[in-house]
Amino acid sequence: MRKALYTNMSGHRQANSMNEASMTETAPFSIHALELGPMENFVYLIEDSASGRAAVVDPAWEVPEVLALAKKRGLRITDILLTHSHHDHINGIEGVLQVCDAQLHLLKDEARFWGSYMDLPTLHHGGDHIRLGDTDIQVLHTPGHTPGSACYRIGDRLITGDTLFVFGCGRCDLRGGDAEQMFHTLKDMERDLPHSTIILPGHNYAEKTTSSFGEQVEGNPFMHFDDMGRFVRYRMFYHDKHRHGPYRSVRKGDAMPDNAN
Repeated sequence: MRKALYTNMSGHRQANSMNEASMTETAPFSIHALELGPMENFVYLIEDSASGRAAVVDPAWEVPEVLALAKKRGLRITDILLTHSHHDHINGIEGVLQVCDAQLHLLKDEARFWGSYMDLPTLHHGGDHIRLGDTDIQVLHTPGHTPGSACYRIGDRLITGDTLFVFGCGRCDLRGGDAEQMFHTLKDMERDLPHSTIILPGHNYAEKTTSSFGEQVEGNPFMHFDDMGRFVRYRMFYHDKHRHGPYRSVRKGDAMPDNAN
C-alpha cells in the first residue's frame, strides 16, 4: 500500500510529492498529505505555523498514521474538516476524537443529508471562514457528489475532496449525487478560482497527485462541457465505460464523440 507524504506551503512551489518538503522560508501554514486505505484516499493535515494547531481533513482508514505525523511535527489536532460524509472519508473520526479534543466541521446541507452526524458539530454555509490560529480556511459549497460537499480554500490551495480530482470529478450516481449540480459547481469554480490555484484532491486517481486549476480547465474533460445535457450524459453514462485510471490530460473536444450513446 502506498503512503504518500508531502507538504504544500503557501506561496511556494510544491515539493516532491512522495517526500516531506523542507521548510526553507517561514510560511503561515503547511499542508501535509497521507495516502491511506484501499481506495487511495488522501488525508490532509493543515498545520498553522504560529500556534502549532492542526486540522485533519477527512480522517479515514489508518488514523495512527495521521496521529503520528501530528506528533512528529509537534502539532495539536484541534479541528476535523469534512468534505463530505461518505464512509471512506469519515471512518477515522472516532479514532481521532478518542485522542484529540477536536471540533468537527461540515456543511449544514451535508449534516442534513448524512443524518447521523456527531451531536455537536460546527455547521457551516458556503462562504464561511474557519480560523485555525493565524490560518484562514474558506469553506466552499460544491454540491454534486453529495448535496453538502465542501472544498476548503487555504491561500492558493484548494482541498477538493470528491468534487474535483486531477483530470476527473466525483461520481454522481450514488445516493445524494446530482450531475446537474456538479455541472454548475464546476462552472462556478471555473468562474471564481484563479488558474494558479493548486488543487489537492480526495483520491490519488491520476498520473500525478496535484495540479493547478488552470491545468484542469485545459485538460480535465469534465471542465470541457458547456452544454449541461452533454455533461450529464458523459458523467453518468459514458465516462466510466470508456476512461480508466490513472487519469491523464484530455484535449478539448476529445472527451466524448458527438454521436456517443
